[in-house]
Amino acid sequence: MTFTGAIGAVFWLPLRALINLTVSLGIHPNVLTLIGVLINVVAAWYLATNHFIIAGLVMILANVFDMIDGKVAHIAGKQSLFGAFWDSTLDRFSDLALFTGLIWLYAELGRNGYVLIATLALIFSIMTSYARARAESLIQKCKVGFMERPERIVLFMIGAFTNRMAGVLWVILVLAIITVSNRIHYTYLVLNNKPMPAGWFARFFFWQDERATLPYDIWVIVILAFVWLVPPDWISDPTATGMGLLSFLR
Repeated sequence: MTFTGAIGAVFWLPLRALINLTVSLGIHPNVLTLIGVLINVVAAWYLATNHFIIAGLVMILANVFDMIDGKVAHIAGKQSLFGAFWDSTLDRFSDLALFTGLIWLYAELGRNGYVLIATLALIFSIMTSYARARAESLIQKCKVGFMERPERIVLFMIGAFTNRMAGVLWVILVLAIITVSNRIHYTYLVLNNKPMPAGWFARFFFWQDERATLPYDIWVIVILAFVWLVPPDWISDPTATGMGLLSFLR
């Protein structure tokens, strides 16, 4: 079992019990989805008011609902096309709320550089989902690229709990740009019956490895190391070290 697979297995133990309880209570999965979004709005408010630890805790609660709604729908036999549309649409609202909370915070702190970074991360995160949805109206599947919604949410939580939101935003932004780009390129290749590029660089650019695999674990470790090495004073103290980059941003 891989590192990320072991973590996932541990977290799914209590979630299974919660899923069974929810099914026995007859709670509709669409209601669970809505509750998750509303809780994420609360998390966004805590981000906006610079209460990162509380925001992280609230995000955990919100994403419990986000993780179980699909399973509840499957077990209870309540899967539907509208349910899939509802879930996907409200996920976008959750993403927008969290980014908006950060943008508000950085605006209040006068950190114009990170207002820009958070805004760009928001744009490319939404475009990541849009590019896949639009591509899959033309081709069978477009699940390429590393930075999908689960990765973004976990990174948000890590940034909140460790005060490393600066590094998190850079990771989300850069990998979201790459993900959008490779989904556009991948769709172009498929629609024009062109071969996929070969080699290690192409494997990274057209990322298709599943979660809980060794390549995925390696990528996760690299990302976590980068996030941890980015000093938290990039965000909290404009006079701290590392101001060469910040002066450029400002």
